[in-house]
Amino acid sequence: MLQKALVLVFVVASIASCVSCGKTASHYVYATIPAANQVIAYREDPNSGVLTQISGSPYPVGDGAHSAVLHPSGKFLYVANPGQLENDISLFTIAANGALTEVTPRTSVGPNASQPEFLAMDPAGSYLYVGNTLSFNISVFSINSSTGALTQLASSPTSVGLPPLNMQLTPSGNYLYVTAGGGQAGSPNGSIAGFSVNTGVLTSIGPPSSSFGINPNGLAIDPKGSYLYAANTSSGSISIFTIGSSGALSQVNGSPIASTYTAPVSLILDSKGAFLYVANQGSSNVAVYSIDSTTGVPTVLTTSTTTGAFFTEGNPSLVVPDPSGQYLFVGNQGSAAGIEAFSVSGGNLTSIYTYRVGNTPSSIAILK
Repeated sequence: MLQKALVLVFVVASIASCVSCGKTASHYVYATIPAANQVIAYREDPNSGVLTQISGSPYPVGDGAHSAVLHPSGKFLYVANPGQLENDISLFTIAANGALTEVTPRTSVGPNASQPEFLAMDPAGSYLYVGNTLSFNISVFSINSSTGALTQLASSPTSVGLPPLNMQLTPSGNYLYVTAGGGQAGSPNGSIAGFSVNTGVLTSIGPPSSSFGINPNGLAIDPKGSYLYAANTSSGSISIFTIGSSGALSQVNGSPIASTYTAPVSLILDSKGAFLYVANQGSSNVAVYSIDSTTGVPTVLTTSTTTGAFFTEGNPSLVVPDPSGQYLFVGNQGSAAGIEAFSVSGGNLTSIYTYRVGNTPSSIAILK
């Protein structure tokens, strides 16, 4: 069974940064390992993309730790724990060297929500949004800027009506989109529900849109908030929508695009919206597309090592760029589970190294 992974989006610097600029500030990479109930932490060398595990890592976390998101201040890391004995959110403080310290007790998403698997945070770091797959709803918490503590809003949770597969905020934080595996009358296609956001309160934009594909696990929004992309895992396609001024979605001409490869499960755009990276779990590669700036339509990158894609370790399940845009990290679910690092040049990927983590990573978050 495919394991869903939320590709976490955070503040990203220019993808076109010069490799020889000699940057010295470290980045820190955090990955959730659900089978081990751990968060593993690395220091990333910004000049080489090489990872070094931080002393004290991996850190214990709640049962089934599934996704992680960083506060824009760089002071806090949040982890969703969907296990039956947990059903809560972990808060970690982040030291100057990237080390983590958990603040207890953990924050429950109950009593009206269960199985939190997905996290999203607004650009100001004021609200945390939690996708609950068993209760089919979204919990919203306000964030204390000094301590990172969470307080659930009185209006929370908000019903989605279907089990969420993924969710993401627009860069402005004004709209939240949630994908689900079904819901269209007489159609096996998935759904995309949209919500407007006002001081953390979610209001439905209208009836969910069809994803025009089955099981839209992957979800990405371009940096300008103009286009939404969905990877339809079970139908092997990518759907593209324009995002209107009211948040309504409209399918673009030529969408969905049939993938050459099997089971696209995660996708991400670079910080300029110039390239789209798609992890194909069934084909063990990452396909790369250039994006038409006028239409938003992806075109396969012709300079890739194979037709439109770059080989990875087995069963890639998530893909995340580092803050400089010079490196890309891929989490793999194969028998040799690990995090594979790639250097990036003009959308092209060159493998650097694979870091074995013992079990499948379900999310990766990177701190600048």
